[in-house]
Amino acid sequence: MPFVPFLQDAAPTGSQSIAMSVLPFVLIIIIFYFFIIRPQNKKQKETEKMINALKKGDKVVTIGGIHGVVSSAKEKTVIVKVDENTKLEFNKSAIATVVVDTPVENKKADKKVESEKNADSEETSTVSEESKSE
Repeated sequence: MPFVPFLQDAAPTGSQSIAMSVLPFVLIIIIFYFFIIRPQNKKQKETEKMINALKKGDKVVTIGGIHGVVSSAKEKTVIVKVDENTKLEFNKSAIATVVVDTPVENKKADKKVESEKNADSEETSTVSEESKSE
């Protein structure tokens, strides 16, 4: 029983126990702020900036997945040209993304990769034809 008085002396006093019980909650709030709330606010500001910058000729995708070109932009709505004779009016908040065309260099690289794939498939088909003839 000699260790019981030692434990009683090591027990925190009133103010220390309150601080120790509040500390985990404060840490959880800080973690939530930096990992959840702050990134969400950043994303929301970027979305608002994108929506406010919509102009005629922008290629957009709506939340529902409709692809089109902005024909005109009003204060709260956008008219999107979907087909030759089809125009739809959406709230600006229904625009999910603005599609950015890839640069010409990327298109050339994609064509080169496709041509290499085609060459590879031709080689495999030639090899399979040779094996069939044997």
